[in-house]
Amino acid sequence: MSYEILVGLTGLFCLIALIALRVPIAYAMIFVGGIGVTILNGPAIFMSQLKDLAYIQFSIYDLSVVPMFVLMGNLSSQAGLSKELFRAANAWIGWARGGVAMSAILSCAGFGAVCGSSLATASTMGKVALPELKRYNYAGSLATGTLAAGGVLGILIPPSIVLVIYAILVEANIITMFMAAFIPGALAVLLFILTIAIYVRVFPGSGPAREAIDRQEFWSATIGMLPVVLIFGAVIGGIYFGLFNPTPAAAVGVFLVALYGIVRGTIRLPQFKIALFDTAKTTGMIYLILLGAEMLKIFMSRGGVPQAAAEMMATSGLSPMLILILLLIALIILGCLMDSLSMILLAIPFFWPVVSELDFGMSAEDLKIWFGILALIVVELGLITPPVGMNVFVISAIAEDVPMRQTFIGVVPFFIAELIRVALLVAFPVITLWLPHYLSGI
Repeated sequence: MSYEILVGLTGLFCLIALIALRVPIAYAMIFVGGIGVTILNGPAIFMSQLKDLAYIQFSIYDLSVVPMFVLMGNLSSQAGLSKELFRAANAWIGWARGGVAMSAILSCAGFGAVCGSSLATASTMGKVALPELKRYNYAGSLATGTLAAGGVLGILIPPSIVLVIYAILVEANIITMFMAAFIPGALAVLLFILTIAIYVRVFPGSGPAREAIDRQEFWSATIGMLPVVLIFGAVIGGIYFGLFNPTPAAAVGVFLVALYGIVRGTIRLPQFKIALFDTAKTTGMIYLILLGAEMLKIFMSRGGVPQAAAEMMATSGLSPMLILILLLIALIILGCLMDSLSMILLAIPFFWPVVSELDFGMSAEDLKIWFGILALIVVELGLITPPVGMNVFVISAIAEDVPMRQTFIGVVPFFIAELIRVALLVAFPVITLWLPHYLSGI
């Protein structure tokens, strides 16, 4: 084993040990990175980094989109958009067998499109949809499993905070990443709905059909969702068609969501204060993790770890596809131990140099896009995988009468559906790359 690999494994072991001792991930990264640089290059280098590293890191213009999208998500929660989304989806397909669960998936996708956070999507839609699922006597495992799985849609369907961070890490175009995420996100919705349709036929009593609603309620629910469609169209459509960049788009989204809440009477000064404070806390956490990840990356780079890992993989004799699959499996395992943002910040600086040296018959920019979407999907898997499965814990806290074991059982079919999606995207990169190529040619 080379010296560089030994340095990397030692640093990783120390980091995991600190996380296991419940040290916050940001502080664990800062500690390991700082001590590592001090040991390798002396305390003067470390102190010099502390002087200006935070400013250099946080003054990146692309990072300004993070607090704006976080604020848009928090305002969406306060404005009641989730209720209108679920009401409309329930009016469309709630009458079918398993239809209320399918409605929850559709509304999770819609809320993720204006929120960008998986945990917020799971929490908000869980509070909205779970009472309806219970009212129509859905099995506890299907109800909670659907909501935990539906929550993961918030991490990939644009706008996504984690997608923005990935683009910054690998120096990819944020708009292009948003384009690439659209079809894989829609594929997840389709596979989840198909999973529910199969589930309720294998277990007939788990998702009973309900009576159809009258035409007046159908049109009322549909019209009530139009503001959400307009907000999503203004933000994402404006980005896709080049009307504005992500940061102005997020500002437009914040304004439209706030306007919607003010007109509906769901956002007043107290709700606005809550959204601002929650945004400040979340943004501060993200930026601190970013600082810790940068310090850890500097330590590993000075130790030559990424270069040594890339060289080791390149000379291993393994095929590029097998190496990619091994890296994706490692991401799933890491996802069982930490939250998605921390995992992306920890893993991508080391995995991307390895992937970038492999030959998949595509350009470097296409490789960034393809690998990024795959990485985010397996990050999603970590959100519903034991022992952490953060979405499962969120839903279990809401559904106190459903044992957590049942919720984990309920997410298994969706986990299988996600593995099928990963296999499709690995086998057919065109699924990910077609839309960015098409829109860039318009």
